[in-house]
Amino acid sequence: MIPASAEKERDLIESLRRGSPAAKRSFYEQFHRYLAAVCARYVRDDEAVKDLLQDTFIKIYTRFDSFAYRGTGSLQAWCRRIAANEALQYLRAKKKMPQTDIDFLGELPEPDEAPDIADIPQQELLAMIRRLPDRYRTVFNLYIFEEMSHKEIAEQLQIGESTSASNLHRAKALLSQWIREYRNRKDHER
Repeated sequence: MIPASAEKERDLIESLRRGSPAAKRSFYEQFHRYLAAVCARYVRDDEAVKDLLQDTFIKIYTRFDSFAYRGTGSLQAWCRRIAANEALQYLRAKKKMPQTDIDFLGELPEPDEAPDIADIPQQELLAMIRRLPDRYRTVFNLYIFEEMSHKEIAEQLQIGESTSASNLHRAKALLSQWIREYRNRKDHER
């Protein structure tokens, strides 16, 4: 569980700055599931996610002196950014992100404006995101979760802004389709 109050968060930060082994253990216990989920949104391979999580914690612990507290939630945001960057580096190193658009999916329906996901378990949504082709999944994560613009995504991934927008559109269309299929399956099971 991630610290709920500003006081708890500041106490944890100060203990980490002092290098407290107990604080590192507590920090790991509080953040490991969250950061594993961040890595898993980008990378499908569970073993790679474990490696990325380890690399993320090493980077957090070795670079903690560069963390600047900016209020409640800033620690979580800083850690999320490190995990996302580790995942992106992994994808680049493994050349998992082709430099051309993926067109093998053919024509996709227009994505639902904002499909209702309230009744869909979080694990199921994560599984849907992980099913996306690498490029779509990466652009989707950067746009939705990291709140990057298409210009920023294009610079980060070395693609065109229109390619970023197209990949996001296709990701949303696939997710909308899978959400509809999930609901249909659940309706038929009842």
